Amino acid sequence: MKLSRDELKGLMKNKMMQAGLKEEHAEQTAEILTWSHERGYASHGAVRVEYYSERIAKGGITNDPNITWKQTGPCSGIMDGDNGIGYWVATKATEKAIEIAKENGVAIVGMANISHTGSIGYYTEMCAKAGLAAITFCQSDPMAVPYGGTEPYYGTNPISFAAPTADERNVVFDMATTVQAWGKILDKRSQGAEIPADWAVDENGEPVTDPHKVNALTPIAGAKGYGLMMMVDVFSGVLLGVPFGKHVSSMYHDCSKGRELGQMIIVMDPERFCGAEQFKKSMSQTCDELGEMKAAPGYGKVYYPGERAVMRRDKAYASGGIEVVDELVEYLKGDAVHFNRYDHKNRFAD
Repeated sequence: MKLSRDELKGLMKNKMMQAGLKEEHAEQTAEILTWSHERGYASHGAVRVEYYSERIAKGGITNDPNITWKQTGPCSGIMDGDNGIGYWVATKATEKAIEIAKENGVAIVGMANISHTGSIGYYTEMCAKAGLAAITFCQSDPMAVPYGGTEPYYGTNPISFAAPTADERNVVFDMATTVQAWGKILDKRSQGAEIPADWAVDENGEPVTDPHKVNALTPIAGAKGYGLMMMVDVFSGVLLGVPFGKHVSSMYHDCSKGRELGQMIIVMDPERFCGAEQFKKSMSQTCDELGEMKAAPGYGKVYYPGERAVMRRDKAYASGGIEVVDELVEYLKGDAVHFNRYDHKNRFAD
């Protein structure tokens, strides 16, 4: 079913408010979920609302959090989210990082005791829109087998960076350190579709295509992806004094308890380095040169990171709206806050 941007955002906002979330927090959460869904990241869009609503309703997300800021140096600080909705806390922490970077040239801001923050590319794009370059790391609950191991230890532990150009384009890169994010598997489940064989393994470590038989995800590029997983956990977990590695709370184990997650964002003002205008000009040149490159067989063009996402967004609106699975639309429009499908489930909501 196709929905307009305002309709999808409004439905998601209202559902989370129905669960008990403050209006301004629900508004920002719905905005970022819509940002994800319209760009083709359905795994981080409407499919997440029921889970959030269940956790909100059961007290696992603080609906009126006491968010505090501790400045730890001229360019650093930690925002404690009191287990509030991660989207709101991460937005406020990013705004603080932008403020510090514009004043001092660089900012390193940690976010502690937060809930899931969704597509972290949204936060780095905030910085790019402000003329700044940024990178962010976010830990998640254990669901990936480390290189050479047999049990999950790290999460999908995503990384995102973004940078502005001299025109309206923003380079926005957002990746999980697993071959694929768990949300993608969740999305395939909702569609009744199979997954590629290199996304995950079963209890014996064998590749699976049935998303319901997934026991663990696999790291990208073997040992290299494993190293990146550790790096993310060090920066967004160990360094911030929150649970790390296999001690990170499960998304589904107990929806009545806060998750105490961590995230780190590093923001830089190009003016303090090569100069803002030169930086933007070079970024535009980079994007142009990549786009003009001869494409390999089977590829129509070399795209800069984030380009295809914007193309998917524009195509969706040109064709009548954002495509949302009918079942999700029925839920968003219905009276039920949630269907008690996630609490006390394993890491894959089984």
